[in-house]
Amino acid sequence: MNMTSAQIEQIRALITAGSFVTKEPMARHTTFRIGGDAEVFVEPTMEEIPPLISYCKEHRIPVTVIGNGSNLLVGDGGIRGVVLCIGRNMSRVEVSGDCIDAQAGALLAQVASAARDAALSGMEFAAGIPGSLGGAVVMNAGAYGGEMKDILVDVTCLSAAGEIVTYPVEDLELSYRHSKVMEMEGAVVLSARIRLHPGNLEEIVATMRDLAAKRQEKQPLNFPSAGSTFKRPEGYFAGKLIEDAGLRGFQVGDAQVSEKHCGFVINRGGATAADVRNLIEEVARRVREDAGVELVPEVRFVGEFK
Repeated sequence: MNMTSAQIEQIRALITAGSFVTKEPMARHTTFRIGGDAEVFVEPTMEEIPPLISYCKEHRIPVTVIGNGSNLLVGDGGIRGVVLCIGRNMSRVEVSGDCIDAQAGALLAQVASAARDAALSGMEFAAGIPGSLGGAVVMNAGAYGGEMKDILVDVTCLSAAGEIVTYPVEDLELSYRHSKVMEMEGAVVLSARIRLHPGNLEEIVATMRDLAAKRQEKQPLNFPSAGSTFKRPEGYFAGKLIEDAGLRGFQVGDAQVSEKHCGFVINRGGATAADVRNLIEEVARRVREDAGVELVPEVRFVGEFK
């Protein structure tokens, strides 16, 4: 059921400092550049989130929380209710000694740049990950041997009960592409504290440049995608399994298994969410038949699929 005009106006009234729009194409907010319209799309400030969540809960309006949209496939039918984007209005980053306090909407690249500028080492791995800090916490993002769990001190969330709670990293059950936050239905990551260590500025810059060059060489960065499409199966590499199944360049509509890196599904320009989802399902089926290994999508499916 769609929201009433009165409910939409009430939500508009709650978002005074942030941004509010109706019928917003989600293709503008995902790195896949795919997705139908959000019924209501808001980018609130930190202070606006608790009353917004409270109102939606009271009126049974579904809320979908997103960050930079770098790990999402939004259905062609769009998203009903409110899409709450933790983004530019929640992107403050502060460095204090060897710690960085950052709001959840800050991009990982932004936080990594702040660390570099302060000659703090330990976050170089995250410089090229295209997500937000909040999303990186939720999925324990990682690359090139580093993970968020290696650098997090604590994470502050708005709980489903409407309370602001700070969890030490030990309580978050961080593992490969998983955190306890995933199971905390209705929780919203607001900020996080990271601890790094003093390093050599030239070495930090050199490491970040080296990792950026590796990404450029190995990943299909010239096409829209959501990064690695599948989680790494224990003892295997998803890209190698997909290649061995003869699926390099395999297409469904304008969605394609990248010819440059088989672990990536790309949008060649006109792919629909249905194209991508059908391709992902077919790739998983063929790898299961070929190697007996179950590929699990790392990409999160949200909204209505036609």
